[in-house]
Amino acid sequence: MTPRDAADDNRGRWSDLDRPPLNATALRRALVREDGLWSGLDVVQSTGSTNDDLVARAAAGPVPEGAVLVAEEQTTGKGRLDRRWSAPPRSGLFVSVLLRPAGVPIERWGWLPLLTGVAVATGLARAAGVDTALKWPNDLLVTVDGEERKAGGILLERAGDDGVVIGFGLNVSLRADELPIPGAGSLLLAGAVNTDRDPLLRAVLRSLETWYGRWRAADGDPAACGLQEAYAAGCATLGRTVRAQLPGDRDLVGEAVAVDGDGRLVIATSEGVQEPVGAGDIVHLRPA
Repeated sequence: MTPRDAADDNRGRWSDLDRPPLNATALRRALVREDGLWSGLDVVQSTGSTNDDLVARAAAGPVPEGAVLVAEEQTTGKGRLDRRWSAPPRSGLFVSVLLRPAGVPIERWGWLPLLTGVAVATGLARAAGVDTALKWPNDLLVTVDGEERKAGGILLERAGDDGVVIGFGLNVSLRADELPIPGAGSLLLAGAVNTDRDPLLRAVLRSLETWYGRWRAADGDPAACGLQEAYAAGCATLGRTVRAQLPGDRDLVGEAVAVDGDGRLVIATSEGVQEPVGAGDIVHLRPA
């Protein structure tokens, strides 16, 4: 071990002043209240996946709606198609929440990842001063040096018969040499005016509480609560030529023209057919 390595080892876990730990007590004080959605908030130093942990907790016994689990470090985080998601400790937000949308028809639950995307983008615009675009169905994009880059993602998993766990991961203070892949981004690289994770998390969870409340009050109707319009306004996929990599090794190429009432991406092909896509990997082929 070199002298520098030894010094680094002895600095202590919380010595990175640019990346202070989250203040769980202050977060609970700000977010958890009797008449609110968030019923509890826990912060752990490190875990494999906050989604896995919260799903397991819900399966092991009664967990009220609004439980929030946050990790300072997530070692085996995952996204859609089982993609891995990792970042240095305290460099991002790794969050899962438990929701129980009783009374909302289950066929409308597919809007929850899109709702979360709108909520995260809204919260970041207020707290970080960063425009976050949404790539259908669950990616969060920022602009770095004029280039669109992925800074986060959203994943929904069922938790029993009446619940869902929604997780989101967001790169906050990652520097260029820390990015997991060259095409990734972070709020820092996108010019955020604030990379303090405490106010960012408060803003995002408050925004999520507001949008979820509107959606539930409308029985999950995305048009009635304004969600469909808000998602379309912030969706970077619409108006672009895309390739949808669909189940069964089928590709569909065309222009993304709408997000329908079921949250599906509608693609207009060169043959004049409009086909709704409910699941698949989307590749942007042409800039907006």
